[in-house]
Amino acid sequence: MINLLLSNRKRMLMISLGIVYLWFGMLKFFPGISPAEGLAKETLTMLTFGLVPTTITYFILALWEVTIGIFLLLNMQIRFVIYLALLHILFTFTPLFLLPSLSFNEKIYSLTLVGQYIIKNLIIFSALLFVYPEKEKIAIV
Repeated sequence: MINLLLSNRKRMLMISLGIVYLWFGMLKFFPGISPAEGLAKETLTMLTFGLVPTTITYFILALWEVTIGIFLLLNMQIRFVIYLALLHILFTFTPLFLLPSLSFNEKIYSLTLVGQYIIKNLIIFSALLFVYPEKEKIAIV
């Protein structure tokens, strides 16, 4: 059993990432359901300088996450989807800089629950790098 799991670990990780992206993205389609809604909307407002309504940016974020999730689950366009996911995950770190009062307690090394929620994305970032397909090497004879 363990050999079966080990031989499929990359695919299992991709499925896990797909479920997380799909789930978190789907929640965003239903107002007031996602625990990250306030943080996401505040961050999106800052990133767009308030020029784009949050109803639009939040919908785009939901669509972006759901699309990544579906493509990861279906194992489609993996290189491109991982680029999209890496870009997305990098944006998830912006509240650490844009909204530090939400991310840190009095001491900079003491994270709030929001800060912990953001920092755990390092694991997702690393997992995305791990499942990124290597280019096939062509032997020159």
